[in-house]
Amino acid sequence: MSKQPDTEYRRSWVSIIVMTLLCILWLIPTIGLLVTSVRNIDLINTSGWWTGLLGPFTAENYAGVFEKTDMGASFINSFAVAIPATVLPILLAAFAAYAFTFLDFRGRDFLFITIVAVMVVPLQVALQPMLDLFGPRGINISGQFLAVWLLHTGFGMPLAIYTLRNYMTTLPRSIIESAKVDGASHFQTFWRLVLPMSMPAVAGFAILQFLWVWNDLLIALMFLKPANATVIVSLSSIMGTQGQGWELLTAGAFVSMVVPMVIFFSMQRFFVRGMTSGAVKG
Repeated sequence: MSKQPDTEYRRSWVSIIVMTLLCILWLIPTIGLLVTSVRNIDLINTSGWWTGLLGPFTAENYAGVFEKTDMGASFINSFAVAIPATVLPILLAAFAAYAFTFLDFRGRDFLFITIVAVMVVPLQVALQPMLDLFGPRGINISGQFLAVWLLHTGFGMPLAIYTLRNYMTTLPRSIIESAKVDGASHFQTFWRLVLPMSMPAVAGFAILQFLWVWNDLLIALMFLKPANATVIVSLSSIMGTQGQGWELLTAGAFVSMVVPMVIFFSMQRFFVRGMTSGAVKG
């Protein structure tokens, strides 16, 4: 009998120790933020956060966040912005990625390279033209949710197309050819075969896009009315012009993190699989 190869790998304790130290260093600012959020303002101003690891603790900062902001309405506004701004670029990019992968048309490679090149354009460069376009001198939708949806869709499309297209290139073409032989249209092939098989990449980008839109301050601050303020915009208004009330931001930061953390930890397996496949293969 031939000897089976040893497929077990020895763990490198040096790597484990180094990664553990890196994780601790990465978590120190977050731990400091958490400790500060449950300390009294007088203690915060007179001692370092590490002196409060064992208490005393208070919830007055969290109470102050809900007293000084309409957190319930802000959460609803954040969902109203984040959900469409996540679904729209994925839906449009999925169709585009299918075309770039399985359709032959003139200029396909040039268009794809152009889309990839757009990803390096800074967001801030497009803000002034977008303000003119969406403002009173343009189509006059600035301040509405529609303006923010269109902006996040436009800025998220290049990465979505790049990720989904690279993932679709790894799908077996024999299945696509079989569907074509059976008389399936491109829409049927996309909707019944390609899209279900691409769900890891779709879910991975959906998480990334949702987290980005949920935590966005710049676009929401510039293109939404105060009545439509998101959670992040509401938190930024807590601190006064002279820096007073900054301790409430530490508590507000953790309040705003609840939804992204729930979504990420519940779907992280799709995130890792989708992002690695879409980024490496193609």
